[in-house]
Amino acid sequence: MSLLAPTLQAFFTERLITQRDSSPHTIASYRDTFRLLLAFAGERTGKQPCRLDIDDLDAPLIGAFLNHLEQTRGNSARTRNNRLAAIHAFCKYAALRHPEHLHTLGRVLAIPTKRYERNTVSYLQLEEIKALLAAPDRGTWLGRRDHALVLLAVLTGVRVAELITLTIGNVSLATGAHIKVTGKGRKRRTVTLTAEAVGVLREWLKERYGQPQGPALPHPPRNGAQPRRGRTAPRQTHRHREPRAPFARRQASHPAHTPPHQRNAAQSRQHRHHHDRAMARTREHQNHAHLRARRPKAQRTSRREDHPPRRQARPLPPLRRTSCVPTRPLIMPSDPPHNHR
Repeated sequence: MSLLAPTLQAFFTERLITQRDSSPHTIASYRDTFRLLLAFAGERTGKQPCRLDIDDLDAPLIGAFLNHLEQTRGNSARTRNNRLAAIHAFCKYAALRHPEHLHTLGRVLAIPTKRYERNTVSYLQLEEIKALLAAPDRGTWLGRRDHALVLLAVLTGVRVAELITLTIGNVSLATGAHIKVTGKGRKRRTVTLTAEAVGVLREWLKERYGQPQGPALPHPPRNGAQPRRGRTAPRQTHRHREPRAPFARRQASHPAHTPPHQRNAAQSRQHRHHHDRAMARTREHQNHAHLRARRPKAQRTSRREDHPPRRQARPLPPLRRTSCVPTRPLIMPSDPPHNHR
């Protein structure tokens, strides 16, 4: 095994995760960079990735890899520079651990980033802002959410990632109303709110009615249904549901319409109920074996006149108590008997 494999593994486990505590997105971006680089180097040199050495990743190969990203894969200059930044970070780490490869690593570090045209940062006119705020349909839940989202983005200027990760607990509408957001680079900042934003957010959070750790501007449900309002919405009740039948009507069924396996199970339960719980029934229900001991009112709620009569329960014999005192005296012989011939 060459020096490239353990150095690359230590770069991810020790440098990025342990020492720098990089975010998962940064680690995933560096991982994808080296996946593409090792595959390209394997095709270019004809070696397996486990046999590649640090000297194989020289400046000409890195330059060809960057051109491959732009020409073959169609990446932009920004993506090219992101891949090059990951390679530069690895070369700086490997130069301290293996100074014998400083010549190769130094030439790679000398590759500059590519310049690109930067777009002019513009702003919206007042008429455009009003048109954006009037676009959502505020008669629906989704429209009220979008109106609060656009208004908060225009008045505060926060990033999209900061806006969608905003929680209810980070919104303060008391004196000195503000929101607390976590932006790029894990930087936390506090942004003040205007009176218009406070009024819209107060109505929205009243309808949102969630936990402090919940998102302030959540996504709509996947099934397309409109979420129910918070405290102001009337509670839905099942008023049109048919009333349930009494217990005896639901339990009673004709033997002819009962499947055989259920009929046998019912007979076995009746037999066990008769022998085990007959003493728990009251005297007036001793002759009704089909009634359960816990529901003595089931007999009065049953109104079926065509129900066939049940087999009457056989009365239990009285319990016989055996005396523990022997009726005849027990005489134990002192000596065992001997057989005399």
